Amino acid sequence: MSKRISLKDIAEKVGVSTALVSYVLSGREKEKRVGAEVVKKIREVARELNYQPNQIAQSLRTGYTKTIGLIVADIANPFFGNMARVIEDEASNYGYTVVFGSSDEDSDKSALLIDTLINRLVDGFIIVPAEGTVNQIKSLQDRRIPVVLVDRYFDEVRTNYVALDNFGASYHATSYLIERGYRKIGMVAYKSSLIHMKERIKGYMEAMKEFKLEGEIRVEEVRYDMTKNDIEKAILKLVDNGNNTEAILFATNALTISGLYCINKNNLKVPDNIAVVGFDGNEAFDLFYAPLTYIEQPISEMGKETVRVLIDQIQGSNKISQITLPHTLIKRQSCL
Repeated sequence: MSKRISLKDIAEKVGVSTALVSYVLSGREKEKRVGAEVVKKIREVARELNYQPNQIAQSLRTGYTKTIGLIVADIANPFFGNMARVIEDEASNYGYTVVFGSSDEDSDKSALLIDTLINRLVDGFIIVPAEGTVNQIKSLQDRRIPVVLVDRYFDEVRTNYVALDNFGASYHATSYLIERGYRKIGMVAYKSSLIHMKERIKGYMEAMKEFKLEGEIRVEEVRYDMTKNDIEKAILKLVDNGNNTEAILFATNALTISGLYCINKNNLKVPDNIAVVGFDGNEAFDLFYAPLTYIEQPISEMGKETVRVLIDQIQGSNKISQITLPHTLIKRQSCL
């Protein structure tokens, strides 16, 4: 049976103290101001020797498990899948492992996931909150469990969050359509009390009012659990019944995909019959015959900032960080 590699073995090979190796492999090198070259060398030697930390012993000694609980709204959505990857990679840079689950926009499932991850003794949570979960977030705060909300937050809870400027993004996209000459602009959004969706709808409506187009405001709201057929009916309300809608802003990635499916099914051409702006990118959009104009969220920055804020909380910071990030409007052929 081969000898278990210890911190002392790594320290001897690198030529530093065991304590310094411990700081680096526990993600505390910034705290101790360890030089970048030394950090790199220690990690290289740890990999070379196939060092495996004794997690149980570490947890008992430090009171930390070096794990983060991540709960996203829908892991099948490319936006959340990409964000989870960024968070996992960034957490690894701090020496943390991520355990994640998907709430599927269901408050009961969210509660079950939180309880399960607490029993796994995670050091903190990153959560994309589902509707109706405000008390779950308050409970985590009451129990002094570090938590950061991402993508969405609750106005009534003073907590850490990292989110997009959803109002500004939607306002910009709608204004762009108006500047391109479109007047009859509709929006398809989810029926939700969550602030990110309310702000997206508000941004659209404010842009329409700014350009004196109050009479053309048309918002079709659908529930998260609606089928493609239900979404199709909502979209057809915009393009049928004499509305003659010229452009549609979709409030999410998933709605954009369902919208394009409906548009194609009904033999409408983009942008000839209907212009389209989506929320979030998707590789499939690049393959569409009229590549989509869309609102790009800074997924990488969002994920990294979320991990940074959570690690600060885990390490004892009492500062409440509420970070709003800017969007980018990617302008392509779907609304020429």
